[in-house]
Amino acid sequence: MTKYYITTTIPYVNGELHLGHAMEFVEADILARYHRGLGDEVLFSVGTDENGEKNFEKAKELGKSPQDYVDSMLPNVLNVQKAYGIVPDRFIRTTDEAHQKRVQIIWAQLKPYIYKSQYVGYYCVGCEEYKTETDFKENNGICPDHNRKYEMRKEENYFFKLSSFTDKVKAAIESEEMRVVPDTKKNEILSLLNSGLEDLSVSRPKEKLSWGVPVPDDPSHTIYIWFEALMNYITLLGYPENEDFKKFWPADVQVVGKGVLRQHAAIWPAILMALDLPLPKELFVHGYVSVNGKKMSKSLGNSVDPVAIVNLFGQDMGRYFLTAQIPSYGDGDFTWAKLLTAYNNDFINGIGNVIQRTSMMIDKYLGGQIGEEVPEPRHDHTSYREALKDYRFDRALEWTFSIVDGVNKYLEQTQPWILAKDPANKEHVAEILLTCVADLREVAGLLAPFMPQTSEMINSVFGGSVLNKLSGPAFARVELPGDLTAQGAV
Repeated sequence: MTKYYITTTIPYVNGELHLGHAMEFVEADILARYHRGLGDEVLFSVGTDENGEKNFEKAKELGKSPQDYVDSMLPNVLNVQKAYGIVPDRFIRTTDEAHQKRVQIIWAQLKPYIYKSQYVGYYCVGCEEYKTETDFKENNGICPDHNRKYEMRKEENYFFKLSSFTDKVKAAIESEEMRVVPDTKKNEILSLLNSGLEDLSVSRPKEKLSWGVPVPDDPSHTIYIWFEALMNYITLLGYPENEDFKKFWPADVQVVGKGVLRQHAAIWPAILMALDLPLPKELFVHGYVSVNGKKMSKSLGNSVDPVAIVNLFGQDMGRYFLTAQIPSYGDGDFTWAKLLTAYNNDFINGIGNVIQRTSMMIDKYLGGQIGEEVPEPRHDHTSYREALKDYRFDRALEWTFSIVDGVNKYLEQTQPWILAKDPANKEHVAEILLTCVADLREVAGLLAPFMPQTSEMINSVFGGSVLNKLSGPAFARVELPGDLTAQGAV
């Protein structure tokens, strides 16, 4: 049995999750389900990033302790994962005592690469990140993501010798020791590495940030969130001594958004190299999801609740839209109109129509009898497998739905409803309909990682020797609420 370890980034808990978070969860969940289906021993991890200045500030504003605040925000993440049918094997919180103890162990091991120095620069509390002079000038001193001024800070911090790993990280990416997918993101990180990495500030004075992991041997400092949070990928495995770590590391793939490419393709590999640990085998970097052509932001008020999509259209449609309608290798746009169109075309008039037509004709012309002798699958799945190997979720679904379209065309060409008028054609009609059953069973298997509920429905209807008739339409019609229409969604 082959092991397969897959991770997602751990979202910050200070706000509602957006479509990009849901997409990343779904992409990773698809890979986990697919590899479980192959018989691999899968470990799929998710979690929450709960330390840092933003959470401390928000807790203070609400009159809560930081722990009470992050506890109250945890359901936002869990509810999205539940809505989309995400089935992780592990869930880590960076406030977990075990994580914090192991982070301190890692810090101690990294001490040969850590030194203390003065830092002077612009800082964004929203990003929990120091910004360059170029960032400051390009954005007129205001963070475009958080609409707040950069702060000029001068403080004594601990630094990690990131610069000394520039060439090693570059070589690892070029040789595909750590494969970065797609190539556009590989080229982007190589461009950054060509300009050289600067040493990284990895602590904050405790007097300015008390909510975090204390620096071992120096409790006056707290470990910087963007340094500590990356370590969750090995702390949840019980690094350094646990058998899970020895068994599952390195990760087979880490699924990340393009906004954290530098952290995962430069800083994280450098940390691992300093620890003398193998790098993740692959890094899949997905794009952003905009809304009505604009970046989601609180100031524009254009965020879409991922759970609202599932509540209206169902779990599988949410999973389908984020992986079929959003390009796997680029940015994509969400509108309620696009969602409704895809649902009507691909679900109701597409696969739903095929399921219902086939079911009705088996009931009418074969007396509901499928029997044991259904034809073997007819399609070569190489394109599907290769698409998933390269994280082309959109192509894998496009190929799968081409089989659905093929069933529809086959029915139109053979017209079993015409043939059935002559009793002499009974065997031929049966042959046609059982060929459709074989294709639909095949589709159910291919859709299992992507649309598990639809896969189960197809198997429930056609999986046995006797038809299990649907009690209603495969997919119900959906009307958008008036408030969405009023927003110009349709």
